[in-house]
Amino acid sequence: MHAVSYTAQWMAAARALESEREDALYVDPLARSLAEPKGFELIDRYAGGGLLPFISVRTRFLDDAIRDLLADGTIGQVVLIAAGMDTRAFRLDWPDDVDVYEVDHAPLIAEKRRRLDALGAKPAVRRHEVSADLTQEWLPSLEQAGFDRTRPTLWIAEALTFFLTEEQAAGLLRLLASASAPGSHLAFDILGRALLRSPFSKPFLDRLAADGTPWIFGTDEPESFLTANGWDVETLKEPGQPGAGEGRWPYDVQPRDRRHANRLWLIRARLAAQ
Repeated sequence: MHAVSYTAQWMAAARALESEREDALYVDPLARSLAEPKGFELIDRYAGGGLLPFISVRTRFLDDAIRDLLADGTIGQVVLIAAGMDTRAFRLDWPDDVDVYEVDHAPLIAEKRRRLDALGAKPAVRRHEVSADLTQEWLPSLEQAGFDRTRPTLWIAEALTFFLTEEQAAGLLRLLASASAPGSHLAFDILGRALLRSPFSKPFLDRLAADGTPWIFGTDEPESFLTANGWDVETLKEPGQPGAGEGRWPYDVQPRDRRHANRLWLIRARLAAQ
């Protein structure tokens, strides 16, 4: 099923497994059906590297970001970039008068729609599908779907920057900033640079590369990276810290001043003042 990327499948499978735990950080009742055909095989293939618990922690972190940042009614639109098999439009509680835009390539969106229709799934929010090639100009397609640059936006870029070069990741942040009204926010994740060179991660990273989805970019200075590209960090967490899977992360959280530690950054940022 080439329409559904490996990443979309194994993330859905990971959400399904988390949902079936007694201590689940969230419940995604649609995930198991959206993980086919290879999602659970990929879970086994990509075992190691802390991937499964990280997906659980990251998913909850971003769920909480949506809930918290939309609570006061200031933000009225949410954009999920490279949405894959994300089901937040269906499984979260949403305020009234919010628009959610799911951006991904057309074949994946069509296949996702087919599966959701077969399940009888109904969104809990105004949901807009945006078919676009993220390697090309995609903001015009977003605007054609109803996106309004004058409204404050929450951008969600989950598991995206890993696959970009540093230049591409910086360009993405600048692009989002250019399309954001004052009061806009960004919630996403970035790898630490050391993780890309870690012997602990090498078998997992080698399997990703062999499957054509290598992890490329990481930074050990996320605050300065965001500041240089139009965003101010408001919340910076690592898995295992309070508000980021405390008690569920199986590894010790390393002190920030420890050099060469493997890190996974979870970030909420605000559009920098112009």
